Parts: sequence; C-alpha cells; structure tokens
Amino acid sequence: MKRAAIGIGSNLGDSIGICRDVFDLLRNPPAIDIVKASSLYRTSPVGSEAGGWFINGAALIETLLEPEALLDLLLAIEARFGRVRTIKWGPRILDLDILFYEEVPIDLPRLKAPHPLMSERLFVLMPLAEIAPDWIHPQTGLSVREMLDRLLRTDHGQLIEKLEK
Repeated sequence: MKRAAIGIGSNLGDSIGICRDVFDLLRNPPAIDIVKASSLYRTSPVGSEAGGWFINGAALIETLLEPEALLDLLLAIEARFGRVRTIKWGPRILDLDILFYEEVPIDLPRLKAPHPLMSERLFVLMPLAEIAPDWIHPQTGLSVREMLDRLLRTDHGQLIEKLEK
C-alpha cells in the first residue's frame, strides 16, 4: 500500500454535502482506504476567478493505485459530480488534488506532487496539518506543520474557519 493525501474542495451546490460524499467514495477498499479524514473548513477564494467561498478538506489514504491511476480515479469522481473544467481556478462543484504521494516528488505531464502551490494555500495546509502534520515535503524539507506555521506568520490574505466535524 502507498500513502497519499487528497485535497477536496467545492464552492458550487451543496458543497458540504459534496465533500462529505467524497469522503464516503474514497472509502473504496481494496484500491483505497482512508486512514484519516480532516474536518471541513470554510475558506475564502484564492484567485480573481474563484467565485464564492469554498468548503475544503483533506484525506490521508492508503492505496494500491499508482499515481496516474489514482489521478484518473479522482477525475472520474469529479466528473460523477458534474465537474466541467472551464476557468483555471474558477468556481467548481468539486476539485480533487493529489497533495502528496509517498515521500517522493512526481513530475509528470498530468501530475505534479507534492502539489506545487500547497505551501501558499491555507485551505490546503490547515486540513492537511490536521491529518498529516509530520509529513515532510521532499523538496523543501519542511513538515506540513512548519509550512502552515510559516504561512500563518505572513500576510497571506486568506480567511479560513473550521466547521464542526
């Protein structure tokens, strides 16, 4: 089994319900097993095209799937919820990202992991710190907790509030 973390986000429709449904869909043994699921967070949009506030979370998983097969499964789940990719960083019914896969960098045309912008995104780091605070970024050598602490000390302009579990 390989260890990975998945970022979950939605800002269209019943975003809380959608994110909870995704946690249920990721409990899909034997291909995927959720080790830990974060709380959900209400987060301000990042980027001028993002639209309204998001609901975000993260899941720490174990999987038999190789990185691109995992990506294909996540894209299929997005499509199941009606995700259509039109505007980069625009409003979306569902966004699923591989935040990390094992402790090695992945640089493929379709997949970059760890997620290239994770150290700048409070909506990624806050839920990820809840479930994998000690995971070490293979390129920076920083833990998720250290990346979160650094971001919190800057004027990042991002707002976040934890929702009840």
